[in-house]
Amino acid sequence: MEKHIDECAKVFLRDQRKLFDEPVAENIDEAKEFLEDCFAQYFDSLGELKSFLEEEGLDISELSDDELEEQLEVFKLDNGGYFFVEA
Repeated sequence: MEKHIDECAKVFLRDQRKLFDEPVAENIDEAKEFLEDCFAQYFDSLGELKSFLEEEGLDISELSDDELEEQLEVFKLDNGGYFFVEA
């Protein structure tokens, strides 16, 4: 996550309202701090994200790739990567 924290923070700051009713971060530094505090995870691909969620015991077998991308805790980055926020 450290390598991608800047990009993740920008996306989270922009899209945080999909997960929370009220903003939890007002600027990039607060977004970085929030992502670090909640142990957000970065993944290079949707396949890696799926593997992680299955290892965590989540049943995602009936979700299509599009449906998985639409989950509130899943954020897609412009570089094709993803990050997952445990909220």
